[in-house]
Amino acid sequence: MQTPARHLGRRRFLAATAATGAALVAARTASASDPAPVDPAHARALWIDAGTVAWQVSPGAGGTRLRSLTGGPVLRLALDAAGLTDAQLRRFPYLKGCAAFTVDPRDRALAPDALRGGLLAEALDASGAAVAATGVQTAGVLDDLYAEAAAATPLGPVFDAAGRPALAVWAPTAADVRLELDGSDRPMRRDDATGIWSIAGPAGWRGKPYRYAVTVWAPSTRAMVTNRVTDPYSLGLTADSARSLLIDLDDPALQPPGWHGLRKPAAVPLRSAQIQELHIRDHSAEDATVPAELRGGYAAFAAQGSAGTRHLAALAAAGATHVHLQPAFDFASVPELPAEQQQPAGDLASYPPDSDRQQAAIAAVADRDAFNWGYDPWHYTVPEGSYSSDPDGPVRTREFRAMVAGLNRAGLRAVMDVVYNHTDASGQDAKSVLDRIVPGYYHRLLADGSIAGDATGAPTDTAPENAMMGRLVVDSVVTWARAYKVDGFRFDLMGFHPKANLLAVRAALDALTPEKDGIDGKAVVVYGEGWNFGAAGNDARFVQATQAHMAGTGIATFSDRARDAVRGGSPFDADPGIQGFGSGLFTDPNSSTSNGSADEQRARLLHYQDLIKVGLTGNLAGYAFTDSSGRRTTGAGVDYNGSPAGYAAAPGDALAYVDCHDNEALYDALAYKLPQAASPADRARMQVVALATAVLSQGPALQLAGSDLLRSKSLDKNSYNSGDWFNAVHWTASPAANGFGRGLPQAADNQSRWPYARPLLADPRLKPTWQVMAAASAAYRDLLRIRTAEPAFHLATAEQVQQQLEFPLSGTAAELPGAITFRLADLVVVLNAGPAAVRQVLPGAAGARFRLHPGQAEGADPVVKAAAFTPSVGAFSVPARTAAVFTRR
Repeated sequence: MQTPARHLGRRRFLAATAATGAALVAARTASASDPAPVDPAHARALWIDAGTVAWQVSPGAGGTRLRSLTGGPVLRLALDAAGLTDAQLRRFPYLKGCAAFTVDPRDRALAPDALRGGLLAEALDASGAAVAATGVQTAGVLDDLYAEAAAATPLGPVFDAAGRPALAVWAPTAADVRLELDGSDRPMRRDDATGIWSIAGPAGWRGKPYRYAVTVWAPSTRAMVTNRVTDPYSLGLTADSARSLLIDLDDPALQPPGWHGLRKPAAVPLRSAQIQELHIRDHSAEDATVPAELRGGYAAFAAQGSAGTRHLAALAAAGATHVHLQPAFDFASVPELPAEQQQPAGDLASYPPDSDRQQAAIAAVADRDAFNWGYDPWHYTVPEGSYSSDPDGPVRTREFRAMVAGLNRAGLRAVMDVVYNHTDASGQDAKSVLDRIVPGYYHRLLADGSIAGDATGAPTDTAPENAMMGRLVVDSVVTWARAYKVDGFRFDLMGFHPKANLLAVRAALDALTPEKDGIDGKAVVVYGEGWNFGAAGNDARFVQATQAHMAGTGIATFSDRARDAVRGGSPFDADPGIQGFGSGLFTDPNSSTSNGSADEQRARLLHYQDLIKVGLTGNLAGYAFTDSSGRRTTGAGVDYNGSPAGYAAAPGDALAYVDCHDNEALYDALAYKLPQAASPADRARMQVVALATAVLSQGPALQLAGSDLLRSKSLDKNSYNSGDWFNAVHWTASPAANGFGRGLPQAADNQSRWPYARPLLADPRLKPTWQVMAAASAAYRDLLRIRTAEPAFHLATAEQVQQQLEFPLSGTAAELPGAITFRLADLVVVLNAGPAAVRQVLPGAAGARFRLHPGQAEGADPVVKAAAFTPSVGAFSVPARTAAVFTRR
């Protein structure tokens, strides 16, 4: 059963990124240099290639060796005075300074047999007694011996032209592998060059459940075990992932009507993508326009008349290009069969808006209901069964495809949120797959041989720096793209991957063609979380796929710079009332003492405006401009918590956003930060201004689905397990309105903020009417239309941005705290976050012919229509809390 603690760790990872990474690196270094003399329970020796073992130990007077614990061979070791080579240190940089032992050339041919059982590294005294001993990490040598040879062999199920299946699994350390099918175990054949076990069968095997029986040394039990385990390359599963299903993804029976000829919306380059992030259950769980039996699942996206699908289509018509679906691969935290899913007890709607009873009822069933974000992978390349009308078979495949087709028909491309950086379980856990087939290989091991657990709070981090884990990532992505026509991938914790692994993903996608594969892989977008922390932090193990490293690769990373400047403070502030540009800092102060004095607020607001300016360029490192202090600088020269604000090489390297599934939704952040007396209409206008900072920036932008409708999760900052009650989107007028006031958020992550939350949730002024929600959405769509229609928001190079984008008032006496004005080709944009109208006089604008952009002059927002240009003095007048776009006549 998935525990809340695991997810709490998973979602707190940004709280102390740098400190966490530094502490782990320090701990790793200390333990590597001072191993326990006799410590067979851990694995402090690393067999890094066929000829070398790295182990921080003095050679024994009686010799040093690798000894099999299961009756296999002994391999003699000799200290290499030269140490590890430069090539070895490039592969294993964290072993710098570690002693190197050479495997006796006479024994190297014994390596494959030695690896098929438990191993101990020993240093012996003159009498032959062990003075130092430890287990052995073997990922390096397994890659050296097998990975290149195995690279060309397909893994998982493969069908020939006659429909006959074959199965293959990489298990080089297994003593035996058998196929469990039809109630019997069938022996599989081992290929000694690749370490792959395979078997072929008749067409009658099609559609049948199967598992592998893998006999292997399990370090956690220190014994040989036979694991009955599903296929890591599964393409289908029975309910709750009990068995793999032998299905052929080319089977017409698994394709919805029209699948073969599916027409997609026109592709856009990543720099032009406008993305809505959406959880599958959130889309329809409380949508009364969806038939009850389809709510919360894949099939709701094919219900073209539903309110949710209509709203998504309206966003697409305005310029939204993609829907980013939170995890839809097979995950471990939800019972898949509806009969096994529990519902919270009581009438939640009858409780007061600031009550703790709603969250208590949900917490009581949180691990047994139908809801979880799903960041706990079990099988990477099978659709999650709980979203299917029939999880106990291949129906989920057809319904997932129907969902993609439904989004495409609505004018939107489908992005998958993929989580290859960790698994739900490891070791001998019943939900562990990879580690029960090749123990100690697929997961990142620390200095003592334990598995890293930076992402989840449990030891489950994977190691895509190892060749076959890296290959699994690439193979899985290609399968989703080819067989399911997925249009993009968002990588969770991408910084836990080597940059080389993400480049391999990009190259594999780019190689897919309509003629050969049925899709244009170059049109598939890739982006992810490029945070730098954890056991691989600061490039300790490889060049990471982090923000700075991914610049110029065609793969975007989320930019937190402008996000924090717009919202104010950090998502992890103890006081949620710290304000920013979009939440009233200095211009509309709240009662929080954490914001500092008026002078401090003004100075911080101007710095926030510089961060937002850098964001508007697409977060370009080299963009030159004058900052708010009057200093000539570049994007990289603006400080963001000790790091360069700008890191991108071109538009499309950085993805702008002001909210996503993590942390509070934008409306909830503004509820905490704006003065409590702010009216619903003012809150809605501030929401649109905040969203405008992302939608009007260069490069791609993402928003949490429903934020245009002022979506709230009742102040829940970590709603991964908070059920439909707190998470569902309400697309039409309903008693739930935008979701605010549904009770105090879950105690596990939010109780420290309850004193701040109670008076807000109890205040009816903070719950907007449907009219206010709809007006905010319409104003947002007007901005989206303008962005889509104007080529100046889609510049392709840093040089074009430098030439066409300027901040003419930045660093001058005319720059106002709370207002950002920029000129972009023939456009002028004023972002006025303050509570009063502003008048911005631009140098060189006198005598020009500007007018409010038709998208707003003829749009839905009556307030922005008061924005005006006075040609005699070159002045742009913009109402309070308004984003206005002007164009030359």
